[in-house]
Amino acid sequence: MGVTIKDVAKRANVAPSTVSRVLANSPRISEDTKKKVRKAMKELGYHPNVNARSLAIRSARAIGLVMPHSADKALQNPFFPEVMRGISSIAHRLNYSLNISTGESKEEIFEGIERLVQGGRVDGLILLYSRVNDQVVHFLLKENFPFVIIGKPDEHETEITHVDNDNIRAAKEITNHLIDLGHRKIAFIGGGTELMVTRDRLQGYQQALQEAEILRLDQYRVHTEFLRSGGQKAVDQLFKLGEPPTGIVIADDLMSLGVITMLEEYGLRVPDDVSIVSFNNVYLSEISKPPLTTVDIRIYELGAQAAKCLIEKVTNKDEPAKRIIVPHEIIYRQSTKEAPALE
Repeated sequence: MGVTIKDVAKRANVAPSTVSRVLANSPRISEDTKKKVRKAMKELGYHPNVNARSLAIRSARAIGLVMPHSADKALQNPFFPEVMRGISSIAHRLNYSLNISTGESKEEIFEGIERLVQGGRVDGLILLYSRVNDQVVHFLLKENFPFVIIGKPDEHETEITHVDNDNIRAAKEITNHLIDLGHRKIAFIGGGTELMVTRDRLQGYQQALQEAEILRLDQYRVHTEFLRSGGQKAVDQLFKLGEPPTGIVIADDLMSLGVITMLEEYGLRVPDDVSIVSFNNVYLSEISKPPLTTVDIRIYELGAQAAKCLIEKVTNKDEPAKRIIVPHEIIYRQSTKEAPALE
């Protein structure tokens, strides 16, 4: 019977997994340990099965990025290029390429991921979103395939590595800014209710209103796409109400630009007639007219941390799940002012 990895491990007084990592020339193993293991291999006359080893340690040196919908739509929002820039900075440094997976529907996205995983095209995946009851997450857990979520999982939270902000707290703080300015008719414009980021930001908004003893009105809640056009549609809905809001919490900067444009069509100015606050602090928020008061969620850092976590999981299958919260900061600009005296 031939010499096995277990025999080498016993001779070198290390674990069999350490021998495997030495064969793969893993950077996680010290040079002293590598020398000890190689010495044991030589003494025992161990010759690794090259074909089996290539299958066992096969690496595509690629990370898959999963968009929430088609790239055409997603890349209209500056959040995605910026989070991808953060991911790319780490991937490039560690010699990983990026593979983007998109689709026009949830079914197309899922089929694309199945091809990536089963075809061995990527070593792990980063989901650039978190959706309620996501079949992609269920599939990856079942396959025990390395992945990281940017956002908060809606289930199995302790089993899934994720990188997020404290969106509930951030939304509560930015809503309180409007309340502190005297606003009582405050609306919320968010993305789809199946997205965890929308749910968390809505929850923070509602908590702020409740603690201030402000009545929460269903007609002041609008859910639409995280696009400029989504913001325009929301304004059309809110400002046909008998008592439209004087302040609006908007879950995304790009939507805010659509809100400003549509308010102008209604003959309303920000912040003189309506105060708005937003999220993400993308570059457009600083050059918009007026510049937006917004929550800086440090998008680049979200991407960089997600890439670090995934590569750790790829190189060490026993890496435990972790939760990383990237701090946020409110950037105060010129899109808010005190509520009208007659509110």
